Amino acid sequence: MTPEQLLPSLEPPYYAVIFVSRRTQDDPEGYSEASQRISDLAAQQPGYLGVHSSSSVDPTTGNVSGITVSYWKTERDIKNWKAVSEHRAAQQKGKEKWYDRYSTQVCKVERHYEGEKGR
Repeated sequence: MTPEQLLPSLEPPYYAVIFVSRRTQDDPEGYSEASQRISDLAAQQPGYLGVHSSSSVDPTTGNVSGITVSYWKTERDIKNWKAVSEHRAAQQKGKEKWYDRYSTQVCKVERHYEGEKGR
């Protein structure tokens, strides 16, 4: 989802879950499939507002680092998503196999600003 598709339609307050990770090189095909499945499942959850995601490959090590920001109406919606069994199973597999390091932050967005080149 691009910023144009998400941010202008959201009226604060809302919540952002920021997930930053560095992946291992284990099971890249399995990771990609699970990541898509979890993204699709998240989009079906009550309170889900959208997602932005980006990744890069370290040319020296080949490790993939990524950041994903998902947006939610309430903190309760986030807690409910965290409790979904398929999501919990994917998180566990991530800890055991797919992530070398990761960090998650939950933030309340009280205001946002935007701009556009030429405006």
